Formats: sequence, C-alpha cells, structure tokens
Amino acid sequence: MNSKIFLIRHGETAWSLSGQHTGRTDIVLTAKGEQDARKLGERLQATNFNHVLSSPRQRARQTCDLAGLGGAAQIEPDLVEWNYGDYEGQRTVDILKMRPDWNLFQDGAPNGETPAQVSSRAKRVIDHLKSLQGNIAVFSHGHFGRVLAACWIGLTVSEARYFLLSPASLSILDYEHNNPAEPVIALWNDSEETWGFAD
Repeated sequence: MNSKIFLIRHGETAWSLSGQHTGRTDIVLTAKGEQDARKLGERLQATNFNHVLSSPRQRARQTCDLAGLGGAAQIEPDLVEWNYGDYEGQRTVDILKMRPDWNLFQDGAPNGETPAQVSSRAKRVIDHLKSLQGNIAVFSHGHFGRVLAACWIGLTVSEARYFLLSPASLSILDYEHNNPAEPVIALWNDSEETWGFAD
C-alpha cells in the first residue's frame, strides 16, 4: 500500500489576507482562518490517517488542532514556509516596484532561501513521505506546498508558480494505478475560496 498525501495549507492569517510574505514570522489564524480550519476538520472526519505531519509554525499547528488532528501530529521542521529573507512581511506588488522581473520561484529572496534550497527541503519531505504507509495529513504553507506538489510530479521549482494554493485548502498527492513510478496530483486547491464547502 502506497501513501496518499492530504496536503493542507493553513487557514487565513492577517498577513495572508493582506498579501504579505509570511515565512518565519509566527502569527496565528484570523477568526475566519479558525472557522475554515474547523470546516476542513469536518471534511477530513471520514478519513483515517496513519500519520499527521505539521510545520512547526503556529498557523499550521493551529489549523491542524482545529481540524481535529493535533493529538496525532508530529512536527516536521522541513514543512516550514519559504524563508523570504529581506522580503519578509512585504507584498509582491511592492517588491515588483523595486524589481519588476522578480519571481520567487526563479529568484528566491535576498538573505533568504534560494529555489534550490527549497527544492532540497521538498525532496527531503517527499522521501520521508514515501517511507510511510497509508493516509498522511500534511499541514504546511502556500509557497512551500506549491513546491512540494511540483517536486512530487517531477517538475522544477520554477514551475511551481503555476499552482495556486489558497488558505485552508485541501490537495491530494497520490499515484496512478497505485504505482510509485506514476506520482499524480489527484486533487488540487479545493477550498471554500475556490468553489467551496460553505454552508
């Protein structure tokens, strides 16, 4: 039996709402983020998880707790968000005024992580995930989650730019024909924001 990866981006924070890059800054969920995390928990109730992994950041751990899986969670340091260095707390629109051609997935961040460093982290996570069996819940972050998905299916970090990932979204990384040589994305960015599980 191969692993099926349920990739969950943390719920909304004040900075995800404002569009500020949130790497190492350890902030909590907004009230809406908490509500969406609980809704995620309702969706996940029908699934039995053999493993639960979470980024050490509060926003990911809080999402995991509110989704009802905190008691089983193991902290995985490699699941943290991209280190944005000098761009921490800044918005892309403002960075582009200084560097019109800047793209995180190609250029990384000054005094932060390079795309190669983030790719190495993602590949370490994938190796760990592949060593596990059964359903795995993974609570992580927007940009890192995009890189993780790209690496899962053999794409480059640069190509992760094409995978949007909303707060409190659920994605599933799986295998076609249950074959480890055929990794696929079975579900992507399913959330209330994209089409929904609103009341």
